[in-house]
Amino acid sequence: MPATYTSLLTHVVFSTKRRRPLITPDLEARLLPYFGGITRELRGTLLVSNSVADHVHLLVALPPTIAISEAVGTLKGSSSKWVHETFPEARSFAWQRGFGAFSVSRSNVPGVARYIERQKEHHRKVTFQEEFVRFCVDMRSMSMNGICGVDSFLSPAPRAHVPNPSCCPV
Repeated sequence: MPATYTSLLTHVVFSTKRRRPLITPDLEARLLPYFGGITRELRGTLLVSNSVADHVHLLVALPPTIAISEAVGTLKGSSSKWVHETFPEARSFAWQRGFGAFSVSRSNVPGVARYIERQKEHHRKVTFQEEFVRFCVDMRSMSMNGICGVDSFLSPAPRAHVPNPSCCPV
């Protein structure tokens, strides 16, 4: 086969440092399109993006030539620099170390896109920590052991309970 064909769709989630509510509506209106530009520079496509005050969700299609950790590092680093240059009053803005990245099949894109688009409504009912623990537990149930790096964090517990929110540095 003379060419490379891939479908590398990833749902990426990362939060502001200490999960502080730093993403204002004015910032969000410009930040989300900026993520699209960064993704294009990586030769990828930003399919869907959304945020709430303390974290972002991105559905990206990336080329096979870039590792997801490199892509997320570029997304976070470039956007943080841009925020500081564009919004001088946001000099305390920073992203938390770490991120969540979950592969998405083509058949699940509509559902993941809907989920990302409904983040504001969703987070009126569920906190970021509760959401991420549920997501990790659901992924673990698909035999992905050790997601978040700390198995005890995902031990059988009520899904809405956050046994150790500092475990996952998202």
